[in-house]
Amino acid sequence: MHLDTPVPLLVPDLPSPQELMPYLERMHASKVYSNFGPLVRELEQQLVQRFQVGNPQATAVTVSSATLGLELALVALALPPGARVLVPALTFVATATAVARAGYVPVLGDIDPESWLLTPRIAMQMRQHLAFDAVIPVATFGVPHDMQGWEEFERSTGLPVIVDAASAFGSQWLQGCNGTLVFSLHATKSLPAGEGGIVVSTREGLVDKVRQMSNFGINLKPGARVPTGVLASLGTNAKMSEYHAAVGLASLARWDACARRRRELYRCLRTALDDATDGALRWQATPSDGIAAPVLMCTRMPHAADRQRLERLCQKLKIMTRRWYQPLLGEIRGTAARWESAPTPHANAIARDLIGLPFFPSMSLLQQEAVLASVVAAITPERVRSVV
Repeated sequence: MHLDTPVPLLVPDLPSPQELMPYLERMHASKVYSNFGPLVRELEQQLVQRFQVGNPQATAVTVSSATLGLELALVALALPPGARVLVPALTFVATATAVARAGYVPVLGDIDPESWLLTPRIAMQMRQHLAFDAVIPVATFGVPHDMQGWEEFERSTGLPVIVDAASAFGSQWLQGCNGTLVFSLHATKSLPAGEGGIVVSTREGLVDKVRQMSNFGINLKPGARVPTGVLASLGTNAKMSEYHAAVGLASLARWDACARRRRELYRCLRTALDDATDGALRWQATPSDGIAAPVLMCTRMPHAADRQRLERLCQKLKIMTRRWYQPLLGEIRGTAARWESAPTPHANAIARDLIGLPFFPSMSLLQQEAVLASVVAAITPERVRSVV
């Protein structure tokens, strides 16, 4: 099968210029372009309304990226210098680099072999062998965490938990529990602002502290111990601009329809892959109702050799694939002296055959068929010639 153009791995799905125009006109009329302008405040209010369903104590703040959201949320916890923070070995590098840049030590833990998540049970077991002061579980590939389990973990251990929910907007909720979530609004996510992040929390004072630190650490609240407008703590510039808030608001207005398209495409592709391979692929366990708005399609090939064969075949056909989150964090050169790791047999096993396939809402039927044929051929080598 020959395609006229390459098949990309991801294609951003952002609002059209026409959808953006009303928000841009409002911004132009206000002459406010940053510094917690009216569009940023409106986006935060709309998000708070969603998360306050069942969680009236939830508050939210936008930031310029989810990575900085993680970093500032960690700093807001005021952990002791050199504190150790548990993160999963299978995750994007930003989870660990945010810990390191906050002045703490990432401790890499294993994941559940079915959900591919660092769970409360795993974290509790690790406490018997390794000391750590906080946990950042990751909603890997958009699969949400059981917040009741993490709330009980916090209550029983006294250790704070921040969920890196970068890819899980629409699926990861507080579920009526206390907790802290950080989402990404990157261009490839289901709620894209081009770039940006959201910190949602019920922890007293955390969102206010993140907001202050995102504005250089300047006090923003009247009646605080220092006057308004005076430096109160060491911060950075991590504010979301009005431009990005405009894109975020336009994306939020169309989110439900976009999420339905993502779910339907994911369902069709996965069903076709399972049928064509006789169920040979292994998938991440998800909630019974699936993921609200999938942004990636990741699967485990039957064997590492099948993955290598698929990669070679896709390279010939100009179909992009990716070994997501590999090498594992503990294998990245230059980090061994700064990051600590427990044994991670499940993460290692998953990494041997995990592959990311093209997935984006605008995928054509021809592109879908090319991906399907390539996966089948990789598992059934004698069919490779018919594909190329």
